[in-house]
Amino acid sequence: MATAIVGIVVLIALSFAVKGVLKHWRGESSCCSGGAITPPPKKKLDGAIVDTKIVDIEGMTCGNCKIRVEQALDTIDGAAAEVNLHRNHAVVKMTREVSNEEIRQALAGSGYTITGIHAK
Repeated sequence: MATAIVGIVVLIALSFAVKGVLKHWRGESSCCSGGAITPPPKKKLDGAIVDTKIVDIEGMTCGNCKIRVEQALDTIDGAAAEVNLHRNHAVVKMTREVSNEEIRQALAGSGYTITGIHAK
């Protein structure tokens, strides 16, 4: 009898944990200093795409992190980013040659760590 009660309590706790993780991944939790933030419109690039780089990033945990990283990378002139949270990387499309150092500078001090930059 006691085993059944403990099992039920564990299942209830596990269901709350799974529900919290799913909210967190959708950006609906209060992580990253507050509630969900509204994503700005996607940055549009004028001109032909001349290069695409994949930026591997550690430290992103939710939809808010995704938005913050995209906003930081979008500050680079001639570049627009799209983050894949589950793969922990950003795809940066460029209308001009952008150095790896420019990409690193865009995320400097953001709390996220670039672990690699490579061509697509």
